[in-house]
Amino acid sequence: MEEHVWFASYDEKVPRTIEIPDRPLPFFLESNAGRYSANLATEFFGAGITYAELWRQIISFSNGLRRLGVEKGTRVAIMLPNCPQTVIAFHAALWLGSVVVTTNPMYVEREMEHQWKDSEAEILVILDHLYPRAQKVIPLTRIRGVIVTSIKDYLPFPLKYLYPIKAWKQKLFTAVPYSESTLRFTDLVREHSPQASPCPVRLDDLALLQYTGGTTGLAKGVMLSHANILANVVQLAAWFTELRYGRERFLSILPFFHVFGMTVCMNLPLYSGSAMILVPRFELEQFLKVLHKSKPTLFPGVPTLFIAIVNHPRIQSFDLSSIRYCITGSAPMPVEVLRKFEELTGSIIIEGFGLTESSPVTHANPLKGQRKIGSIGIPLPSTEAKVVSLDLEGGEMPPGEHGELIVKGPQVMKGYWNMEHETAAAIRDGWLYTGDIATVDEAGYAFIVDRKKDMIIAGGYNVYPREIEEVLYEHPKVLDAVSIGVPDPYRGETVKAFVVPKPGESLTERELIEFCRSRLAAYKVPRIVELRESLPKTTVGKVLRKELRREEQERQAASETKA
Repeated sequence: MEEHVWFASYDEKVPRTIEIPDRPLPFFLESNAGRYSANLATEFFGAGITYAELWRQIISFSNGLRRLGVEKGTRVAIMLPNCPQTVIAFHAALWLGSVVVTTNPMYVEREMEHQWKDSEAEILVILDHLYPRAQKVIPLTRIRGVIVTSIKDYLPFPLKYLYPIKAWKQKLFTAVPYSESTLRFTDLVREHSPQASPCPVRLDDLALLQYTGGTTGLAKGVMLSHANILANVVQLAAWFTELRYGRERFLSILPFFHVFGMTVCMNLPLYSGSAMILVPRFELEQFLKVLHKSKPTLFPGVPTLFIAIVNHPRIQSFDLSSIRYCITGSAPMPVEVLRKFEELTGSIIIEGFGLTESSPVTHANPLKGQRKIGSIGIPLPSTEAKVVSLDLEGGEMPPGEHGELIVKGPQVMKGYWNMEHETAAAIRDGWLYTGDIATVDEAGYAFIVDRKKDMIIAGGYNVYPREIEEVLYEHPKVLDAVSIGVPDPYRGETVKAFVVPKPGESLTERELIEFCRSRLAAYKVPRIVELRESLPKTTVGKVLRKELRREEQERQAASETKA
């Protein structure tokens, strides 16, 4: 690898390149089952599973899958929240060389049908509450076997016996019609041998079909190999020089069905022999109690989590002092929120960057040395990056100039499943074109300006929504904010902001526009502000701008019809 300017900012213990081990990720879990056999691997509402027991259940489950005809290349869809069953099913499938298809439990029937048809899934591992939704879709797909589990299966006493009462009161479905093709998860674990069969996996084999969030259109199946997902874990482990193997406690609330959660909240802890505190869903009050009681040391999160925490009216009554480091990505982190959280907890937030197509992490700020707030940091070991012009020439831009961020490294995907044209557009000469507009400074630190598709062109000027949103977040009454371009007969597009006020605060459109006018050039100031109770978001906190644009299009169409 050539000499890069950002190497000067590397921690002295961070290597410039990494070597990808010659064995896939499940082998490290097998090794840790011996090295850290008595250490907790998962903690779920107080119930712990050691590394030795977790590995035993993974192998037993893999043997159960093998009995169902699962082999190398078989697609196994997993539709579960963060719970021990997800970890078991995921790594059992990888051990067999089958391909994992992670399915968001919030998906509706149309989304499930698209993903399972497109991926050619044959086996489905699913939560009992979700079964009725899947039952309608399964006949339309190639799925031939369903494995059902319940949250209560891995709860401790007495929660295991209280949970069915809670489920009944909340009218959650549990009456699954079990049969030869619809099996209980716990039966597969209990009835099959914990004796491991040979693992047939090679590093270049496909490990995962990870579907994009669909925030910009139809979800695409990103093909991630065993080498891809292992490389990113090794890169992160090398980056976090303070990582204490066998001793860390990761707060695993980011969903495992999302690539950020999969890598940083599941695979990195397992690789380092650390404990995972599993949180299946975010409910602020309950979540703060978990933080207070479980004493996590590492907290990977997204901005929406940190925003909620710093704005809790009784946050001072919770002890968050165990947190050493936080890792954030997936969406821009408001600078004011970052500062407030660090003051509150004494922790350090490391802002980074990634995307599904790169397993996901490509950049991060250093733990030691210069951390630039508002920057996504510098490329990880064995990762190259540059900013190129947005025109057809695609030449590299000088420091401080806007362009598209492109990256190259061992974590970059093989391509999109069954989408040759899209693959060719995304990967050119080995470089992944991220679609993000960025700048780099003289030291090689990158700053995301915005998504290429989100850029607003108002009166011939390029307007980047993130710049507007940073200003809105500085307003003391603003809880959440986003901006988009809406059609304007004179300017082509104009800026519209959607703002969620903090609870109990009174806020007006005029007040916000005047606030922005004092801090932004005139062409960047929102001309329209809509106050809302909430913003539409993905499960990892990305604002669904396409939903807001759709609302605007429908509103405009209705207005034209009336006229």
